[in-house]
Amino acid sequence: MDGISPLITCPTRSTASDDLAAKRLFNKTQRTEEHRNGTPLMSNAKSQVDDSVFEVPTSNSPYSDVAKYTHSHTLSLLQKRRHTSRNSSGAASPIPHPRSNFRLNSVLSDDRDRSTSVQRQSALIMAAAKNLAFVFDIDGVLVNGDHAIAKAHHALHILNGDNSLGIRIPYILLTNGGGMVEKDRCTQLNEILHLGMPISPGQLIQSHTPMQALKEYYSTVLIIGGEGERCKKIAQHYGFTDIVVPHDILAWDPTISPFKKLTPAELAAANPRDFSRININAILVLSSSRDYATDLQLIVDLLCSSHGRLGTVSSDPVTERIPIYFSHGDLIFPNGHLQPRMSQGAFRIGLEGMYKALTGVELERIIYGKPERAAYVYAEEVLARWMESLYGEGSKLPENVYMVGDNPASDICGGNMHGWNTCLVRTGVFRGEKGKNDEDHPASFGVFDDVLEAVIAVIRKELGNDLKFEWNPRAQNHIFEQDKDHIRQ
Repeated sequence: MDGISPLITCPTRSTASDDLAAKRLFNKTQRTEEHRNGTPLMSNAKSQVDDSVFEVPTSNSPYSDVAKYTHSHTLSLLQKRRHTSRNSSGAASPIPHPRSNFRLNSVLSDDRDRSTSVQRQSALIMAAAKNLAFVFDIDGVLVNGDHAIAKAHHALHILNGDNSLGIRIPYILLTNGGGMVEKDRCTQLNEILHLGMPISPGQLIQSHTPMQALKEYYSTVLIIGGEGERCKKIAQHYGFTDIVVPHDILAWDPTISPFKKLTPAELAAANPRDFSRININAILVLSSSRDYATDLQLIVDLLCSSHGRLGTVSSDPVTERIPIYFSHGDLIFPNGHLQPRMSQGAFRIGLEGMYKALTGVELERIIYGKPERAAYVYAEEVLARWMESLYGEGSKLPENVYMVGDNPASDICGGNMHGWNTCLVRTGVFRGEKGKNDEDHPASFGVFDDVLEAVIAVIRKELGNDLKFEWNPRAQNHIFEQDKDHIRQ
């Protein structure tokens, strides 16, 4: 996912009004009017954004009841069967155009000779396979922490061609995880899963991958979250040119976060500047915070400042507020612990409460990741490029897309809203009783014990029962000999 290239056309599912809204370019002169309409501003955004960015309109929660210090859209999470966005009304999520920087030589997984009968069988199944694709969540579906989930290795091997016809069935990974560059994450996954055909960065979408489009709007950004310097490296990899991290600010003014003391190594790595003379244009939370006290303090200071300049106080908490983006909204995630752990969504909810308590107004923000629409629109673009790598240019997006996830509120909710088939597995966040679907966000294709069971069930439905799930050279040679006898006759 290096960089961004020409404009994405709106997918067929969007309406004409969506198309128009998606291509709207932010202009500084529109900022006050946009706020009256409820649109989060893009402070100091470029007045003209090039055609490399596609702005995906978001929906918002219809519930209007607001608790004293709770954001109304967060409050809607408590409602049953929530099928709406976490985003603020009228917001747009810019996403990039994925480049076709990957190529495969063949749909077949190797150059093994195949008999005429196998080729005939292959042609029929291939026609169906071209109309099928999988989208997998990672944590809770393929891995838990640094360990592979049982049978995940086998499931991906089947799709990579470890089947009786050697057919590759397209799949991509769509995760709300992140915190490292896509290439490094692929390397990590390949080591954990021990795949003979490694996962390519062209198959991976992390929660912050689409956020690289924001470099077209903002010059100076505060990057929050992640281990050490990882998220700074991500922002550099995405092309952001003026990156600020919390340690830079603390090295400039240690009193800004009284409970944090930088280590000598952290101080040496920091880039202190006079931030009383610098406007930070936007805040990007790329991964979960590792220092809640410091990060919350800095974010609140900036949100309450005048146009992102530390040491100032805004005269209007709406028109002078800089925008903030979150890479996803998940409240919890599986990591190998007995119970799921708190994630970036918990950090955001805490920030929303603090901001409302201090200002009396709700915090407008844009959230990427599942179940937001931008994540699925971008996933279809990535899937389209992957289909081209398998089947050649001009390949169409398959009609039968199956989202396999473990989190009903993100994987399944988002997949259902986007019109995909959904499979819920019981190896991550969801631990419901065997055979029972989630009540609030039921998976359309069903609930499965693990990813292998889901993959086999989908293949049986879409491709029939003829495809075997392990390559057997003896069986293939036997068929080949039968074909030679038929030819002789």
